Amino acid sequence: MEIAIIITCLFLSAFFSGMEIAYVSSNKVYLGVEKQQTTLISRILTKLTESPVQFITAMLVGNSIALVVYGYHMGAMVIRWIVMLGWDLHSFYIVLLQIVVSLFVILLTAEFLPKFFFQVYANTLIKFFALPAYVFYVLFYWVSLFVIKISDFILLKILRTKGDARQAYFTRGELGNYITEQINGVDSQEEMDSEIQIFQNALEFSDLKAREVMTPRTEIAAVELNDPVEGLRDLFVSTGYSKVIVYEDTLDNIVGYIHSFELFKKPKTIKDVMILVDYVPETIYIKELLNILTRKRKSMAVVLDEYGGTSGIITVEDIIEELFGEIEDEHDAEEKLIEERVDDGVYLFSARLDVEYINETYELALPELDSYVTLGGFVVHNTKEIPKTGDKIRLDDFEVTVEQASNKKIELIKLQLLKNK
Repeated sequence: MEIAIIITCLFLSAFFSGMEIAYVSSNKVYLGVEKQQTTLISRILTKLTESPVQFITAMLVGNSIALVVYGYHMGAMVIRWIVMLGWDLHSFYIVLLQIVVSLFVILLTAEFLPKFFFQVYANTLIKFFALPAYVFYVLFYWVSLFVIKISDFILLKILRTKGDARQAYFTRGELGNYITEQINGVDSQEEMDSEIQIFQNALEFSDLKAREVMTPRTEIAAVELNDPVEGLRDLFVSTGYSKVIVYEDTLDNIVGYIHSFELFKKPKTIKDVMILVDYVPETIYIKELLNILTRKRKSMAVVLDEYGGTSGIITVEDIIEELFGEIEDEHDAEEKLIEERVDDGVYLFSARLDVEYINETYELALPELDSYVTLGGFVVHNTKEIPKTGDKIRLDDFEVTVEQASNKKIELIKLQLLKNK
């Protein structure tokens, strides 16, 4: 009977400790979504989480009772073991042995292991054990309420401390984790709800900088300020762009841009219809840039590098696409980025692919620095030049072969992990 009581107390202590850590570790967005359901468990979760302090206190009260009963019976059992073994110990060592044995068992079976599992599987276990937790919540309701009142009186009236401010129901990180779980739960990108993808984009939006979104210098369509209008018209036709950059003497001196509908005014010179452009550094966050462009009623800005040269251009459309996905019209040609696993440890990548994306998707460990974003930028950053087609370069634990390149940029790269050779 005594062993049964001890085992029961250990299970109860593990349950109370686990539910306490499960609530603290659970994703509050997940709980919020579950509470909106119409099932019995959802209604129970709503009751349990109406007052988090009351719930946690009820679990602490239950755990305390279980520990007291366990300690009494475990101590008595240890004494019987000592008598059965015929040990003649001083009372101090008897008490010490009771403490050591009882503490070892309780820490291993009712504290460490349960809290570990309840923390790792918090969302699942808090839902699975909601019903028994509610039974004990009701059972210890008045005891926990009395404990809370006494604690509040001591803290607020006697010690004159301020009560804890109630925090937001869920944090930005919890929302991000919940959305990531939803995205990982679908089989393909096509099955994903657009609202979930927009939420994910919105969470990442505030951390994006202009250099991660801009159209790079090598892909800018531009005309010289003194070029004839006929050349501008031909450039609009050949590119299908709605806006064209205007520079004076060199692309590092961009002075404005022209919208295609300005040609209906039949200008005599490019300068007659040119719109002045704003300049921003590479490190500006696109959320700040969107505010600037909206306030000034501009649709484009020139992104400058640390030396004041043209690094690229960024439009309002580029920024909006980071939230809502690609916005394509009939003039947009679909760009096919190549990403292919050729062999074990050998990959074929378009140089425009982000290094961060490659690391996450293919579990590679390419260095990530603020100096570059794309795979092509990674190569150029390390070689300090634009390699030619066929060049092989050793970069850290990788061998890079330039499969295709022009005199302006790298197009296609073969990446081989040398550790797999």
